[in-house]
Formats: sequence, C-alpha cells, structure tokens
Amino acid sequence: MAAIDTPTAREGTSRSVSPRTYVRVAQFAAVVLAGIVFTGSAVRLTQSGLGCEDWPRCSADRFVPEASLHPWIEFGNRLLSGVVSGAVIAAVLTAYRRFPRRSDLIRWSWGLVLGVLAQIVLGGITVLVDLHPLVVAAHFLLSAVLMWNVLVLISRAMTPPLESPTPAADHQVSDDGVLWHSRFTVATALLVLVAGTLVTGSGPHGGDTRAARLGFDLVAITRVHSAAAWLLVAATVSLAIRFRRHSLPVPPPLTWLLGAILVQGGVGYWQYATGVPAGLVELHVIGAIAVWCAAVWLHLGLGGRAVPSQARLC
Repeated sequence: MAAIDTPTAREGTSRSVSPRTYVRVAQFAAVVLAGIVFTGSAVRLTQSGLGCEDWPRCSADRFVPEASLHPWIEFGNRLLSGVVSGAVIAAVLTAYRRFPRRSDLIRWSWGLVLGVLAQIVLGGITVLVDLHPLVVAAHFLLSAVLMWNVLVLISRAMTPPLESPTPAADHQVSDDGVLWHSRFTVATALLVLVAGTLVTGSGPHGGDTRAARLGFDLVAITRVHSAAAWLLVAATVSLAIRFRRHSLPVPPPLTWLLGAILVQGGVGYWQYATGVPAGLVELHVIGAIAVWCAAVWLHLGLGGRAVPSQARLC
C-alpha cells in the first residue's frame, strides 16, 4: 500500500529538523555562551573594559574604534555578542522546525533569547557606569544563569518528554535525599560564584584604572570565597560517599565535578600565592564555569531529566 502523503508527514521529512540535529544546535549555543564569558574576562584582565567608552557606539563620534589595541579588544567582545545572538536565535527557530515539535524546548530556547537580550542591555549599562564592580558581577552571574538554561535545554533535547513511557535512564535516581543533596551542591556552587565576584570586585583587575572597587578587605573576602569553596568540596565528596553507601554507581558527572573542583582550587591558591596574575585569573574564570556546569549537569542527570549514555532522541 502506498504511503499517504499528508502535511504532517511532509513536515516530518523535508522541512523538519531532526532531534539529533537540534541537540547539536543547542550544544553550539552552549559553546558560544561559554566562549563569551572567557572573552569578557579577557577584556577586564587586559584593562580594556573602557576601550570603548560609549554604547552601542564605541565613542560619541565613531561606531567602530580606531586602530588601537584596547578599544578593539572591547569592541571584539561586542562583535562576539552577535555570534551568541545568532546561536540562540537558531536554537529558537530550529525548536519550531524540530520534528516532533516539543513545547518545552521552545520555552527553554526562548529563555536563552531573553537572557542574551538582558546581557546586551546589562553590558551597555556596565560601560555607562564605568565598570562598577556590582554591575560587572551581575553581568557574570547572568552568564551563569544562561549556562544553566542552555544545559537544561540540551538535557531535555537529549531525552523524551517526561510523560513518555521510556526505560529508566542510566543514572536516574528516585532517592529524594540524593536529589536534595545534588540541589544543595548546585546551590553551593552558586554561592562560590557569588563570593568569587566579590573577590574580583575587590581585587586589582577592575577592567580599567578608572573602575571603582568594592570596600571589602581583599584577604578577608578571599577567605569567605575559600570557605564557600571548601563547603562545595564537602558537599560533593559527601554526595559521592552517599552513592557508595547505597551501592549506587557514581555517575561520571560527579567524577567530572570532583576533578574540576580539584583543579580550580589549585589554580585559586596558586593565583593567591603569586599576587593574582591576569593569566591565572583567566584560568580561574574558565574553571569557575567548568565547576558550575558540572554541578548543574550532575543534578540534571540525577533528577527527572536524566541523560542516558545512549539517549533516545524523540
């Protein structure tokens, strides 16, 4: 019998985006969102934060900067924002073309668009207030929220809807204690990020010599940040012990998180002992995003949105 040619069938073939392709689109969005965090920190660490003193123009009389290093470092980060905008718009458009269409993916992809728009506005405010450290901190923490959003999007795109009858995922758990423990780990990772922004706002790398600094004693606020980091270590190690105690396999994201925390802690103490050089600060920013993403991905893998090793894409 010949197949019936219906609009739905045609939508599911020639004009649609496959679930696997959509995962790749979401993953690309995650890469560029992480990338702009690194380039943004490079702007600050090279003292290029006010290389362009106006927004959205570089200056009152020029849209693009003159041939000078610091203005182009800052303006280059603005141009990368265009790549980020394109990536999240692609995530939205392909969510509508994905077959079968999923409303949850559409909602979470729109979350990326709203977050990036907020980042663009906040970036402009950051320049207009001469890199006030609290606004710079908000700019970084909003990036962390965007990384959480895109990881949820990827996790959902890799798994069927919750209402779909599917086999249990490799690392999905039903123990509420484990789930609450992983939530506490994510909350502690966020606390570490917040404390880290206060250290940054009190330290020597403000992005420009004109940038204000917070009034915290640098040694004291660094100790607060260190205490939060050690609390994260305790939360992560105790979670691993909990898995062992219940004879559950330790999920790979938990191992990744432990490794990322170990490396990040080493870089943190190294930069503190050597006078906070810019290169190590950049590594510390990279490590901060790695720890945050590992903590979020771990929780997503333990909860209702677990990601199997061979995820069914539907």
